[in-house]
Amino acid sequence: MTNTPLDDCSWAAFTEEGPWTLQREEIRWMSLAGKLRAAAQAEVPSLTRARKAPPGRRVVRVVSTLVSAIGPWLLHKRRGRYTTPEASRADISLRLRRSAEKLGPTYIKLGQIISSGEGLFPAELVDEFKKCRDQVPAEPFSVVRTVVEADLGCRLEDMFSSFEPKPLAAASIAQVHAATLRTGEQVVVKVQRPTVAKFVRNDLRVMAWLAPFLVGRIPISSLANPPALVELFAETIVEELDFRMEAANMVDVAAMLHDLGNQGYVVPRPHPTLVTRRVLVMQRLSGFNFDDVVGMKEAGIDTHEVVRTAMVALMEGAMVYGVFHGDLHGGNLFVLPDGRTALLDFGIVGRLTGERRLAFLRLMLGATTNDIPTQMAAMRDLGALPADTDLDAVIRDLRLDEARVDPTTLSGEELVQEVQRVVKALLGYGARLPKELMLYVKNMVFLDGAIARLAPDLDLLSEIARISMMFAERHGERLGRELGIDHTSVELSMDGVKAGFGIDNDIDSLTYRELQARRDLIQKRMRDHVGR
Repeated sequence: MTNTPLDDCSWAAFTEEGPWTLQREEIRWMSLAGKLRAAAQAEVPSLTRARKAPPGRRVVRVVSTLVSAIGPWLLHKRRGRYTTPEASRADISLRLRRSAEKLGPTYIKLGQIISSGEGLFPAELVDEFKKCRDQVPAEPFSVVRTVVEADLGCRLEDMFSSFEPKPLAAASIAQVHAATLRTGEQVVVKVQRPTVAKFVRNDLRVMAWLAPFLVGRIPISSLANPPALVELFAETIVEELDFRMEAANMVDVAAMLHDLGNQGYVVPRPHPTLVTRRVLVMQRLSGFNFDDVVGMKEAGIDTHEVVRTAMVALMEGAMVYGVFHGDLHGGNLFVLPDGRTALLDFGIVGRLTGERRLAFLRLMLGATTNDIPTQMAAMRDLGALPADTDLDAVIRDLRLDEARVDPTTLSGEELVQEVQRVVKALLGYGARLPKELMLYVKNMVFLDGAIARLAPDLDLLSEIARISMMFAERHGERLGRELGIDHTSVELSMDGVKAGFGIDNDIDSLTYRELQARRDLIQKRMRDHVGR
């Protein structure tokens, strides 16, 4: 260790002290990452294509497991056993979660992604699948030893002076162990489950075959219908099956954060040589759990700044570089004693390139200026709407050209009718949620919940104004040049921001507590109406 910042801190958001120094041009697995990523995405169409015949024997177990779960639910529903729609959704969610656990890692991973989608999926489904996050049985240490020794090409004892048999955490794709290298560095070793790659590919084929039969039959999500959900899932999970891509993601995100001047985030260093398809050795960091608000405040950490850093990093990464961590949740980050946040688990990273990044920029610009046509065109260019969509018709059908109505002034019946109308219109236009947009929205939903825990009294309106001003000062000229506009003529429309929150223009402040109270009122009215 040294008190002098390591050389790689000059180009990446790493800790000043570390177990080794990375020389980006000398990392042998970095040059492979782009090719591996392209090959993984090229595999998705064949894995998710529609099939007339069942794809292998695996389908028998999957179908029988799902039928045993869904069948009783359908029977109870037809016989009127459920007193409320919430009870029905809770029961099917429980049954689906148990089925996922029986079917193994692929389905557990799908459940974990759904569990991070509050607002995108029914609350009952999200809450139930949250139980999948920490209930994945670990592989026996003998299996871990076999994978590590096979991939690193040596005995465990020849590489590590100590290797904890009990994992720090076990997830659907892999588990992580604390260890110490023979050279003395304390590390974390991520080890892939040995058969997961084969099972994932088989399960994706089964999911793709089953998905069309589930359309309209299971209340999963209005806009993420089963076939679209399988495609999204496949695009995401195929890149998690090779840890060389994950290690490259760590380096790319660390470099991006450094270039942006974001000093509130750090990334653990991946080892320059001990990275293979199934094994990833990285720097060991420690800190406060992201939910440990009391511990952070007792240590003098500004939790408002922790949230602010996360919001800015997500927005800057997506808009300026087109790269952002794609799976933010409490288990994937923790706060160091100095107040910086350590990002973990880079298996899922959003990448917006070329025209898609510019489309995302136009979407954010339209939201900033309350320009509805620009937002709709950007959604189309991102792939959320078909290329030949009549955008003017969409705006009319969704009534986006009309004055916004405060939803708290509507009755439960009116709220339900409005949601049904919007969903029906979007489905009619063939709307879908592209991978990068889904990851971004999912992250924003997580940060929404983080504000509730870490900064409930944060004034959202003033914070949005502050971040917008910061963006204009840091990146306005560059982003304006890329979009072909005069950045000095762009003005934040607070009326549009307030309309997005559903509040009147004469309201000057809105804390998260106040926003949540509005949401609770709206949800209660909708539940009361549906439960009649």
